Amino acid sequence: MFIQFTDTEEAFRQEVRDFLKKELPPNWDGLTKEELASDEGWAFYEEFTRKLAVKGWLQLHWPPEYGGKGASPMQMAIFVEEMAFHQAPIVPEAGWVGPTIILHGSEDQKKKYLPGLASGEIELCVGYSEPEAGSDLFSLRTKAEEDGDYYIINGQKIFASLAHRADYCFLAARTDPNLPKHAGISIFMVDMKIPGITVRPLVDMSGTRMFNEVFFDNVRVPRDCLLGKKNGGLALIITELNMERASGGGADIAARGKRVLNGLIKYANETERNDQRLSKDPVIRQAMAERAVEIQVTRMLAYRVVWLQTKGITAQIEASVSKVYGSEMQQRLANTGAQVMGLYSGLKTDPKWAPLARQIWNQCLLSFVWLIAGGTNEIQRNIIASHGLGLPNA
Repeated sequence: MFIQFTDTEEAFRQEVRDFLKKELPPNWDGLTKEELASDEGWAFYEEFTRKLAVKGWLQLHWPPEYGGKGASPMQMAIFVEEMAFHQAPIVPEAGWVGPTIILHGSEDQKKKYLPGLASGEIELCVGYSEPEAGSDLFSLRTKAEEDGDYYIINGQKIFASLAHRADYCFLAARTDPNLPKHAGISIFMVDMKIPGITVRPLVDMSGTRMFNEVFFDNVRVPRDCLLGKKNGGLALIITELNMERASGGGADIAARGKRVLNGLIKYANETERNDQRLSKDPVIRQAMAERAVEIQVTRMLAYRVVWLQTKGITAQIEASVSKVYGSEMQQRLANTGAQVMGLYSGLKTDPKWAPLARQIWNQCLLSFVWLIAGGTNEIQRNIIASHGLGLPNA
């Protein structure tokens, strides 16, 4: 596969680079999850988000009437690729939920939510997973029962990213227990300030609070918070997940991998072990060459998704392939980084290599999450097998 960008696309890439060079601090090395979780890191994220919103880039792919630029899939891929390579802070949930509201929401709901999502004034979390409903999302037990002009919500959600920062929760709840489990679900935009909502931290292996568990105890939600039709949540879930898996095609995964590999190559070229530069060790050379090839394959798979989208093709199967390969590439890259840097990868104090060591350390700890987020790789393989290869469902 050969990728050739138009002059307009190359000019846009340069515009994004110039913007990031201007707006990110000198020698910027990104916000770690710990830093983003802190009040100071979150304040920087919010300030940067507002600058993106002013340019119409926060929701670049949205139609102009809803605060975006109506960007093509190729422009969107270029944008997420540059943002990821330069480690610019961005939280993507609003970019996935917004198009779902555009497709399924009422005009009043579009007017209520979209301007704030486009400007960065509204932060979202997604309420899907539950203690007994992860990969099998349609087994969810959180229920919403009608009560006059309200729905009463009771239940629990887990792994809700940044729920402690969110203004609204894009919530999946069961509204009819008598229908087949995939058919009795509805989607609500729940104001996180409503009484009865409790958010508790879930600290991950890196010691950071990004995930949360959220409890709903007789939460009274106005009827107009129902998105789409009652018991019609399946269509909204599919729309949101397709946006999550296909937005930018996964070009950000390859870009992050390239940045880490560049750091490892520099480290290997400047570091000696047993009186020999690491870059001359044949095992290390082979491992990093393999990672370089895999990063390029990840990029090609991502841009294949984008190319299909430019032809009006949803590319669900290709997006699943890209997600599986890219997430597993990141795990292999993290392992290679830990092997190259050795025990040094656990140190965060050396002024020269601390940023790289920190990246490798976090990648090793969080690589398991990448295999789960957005739909586990086992689920993705089932999608590829049944819908792509025509094999019977497992």
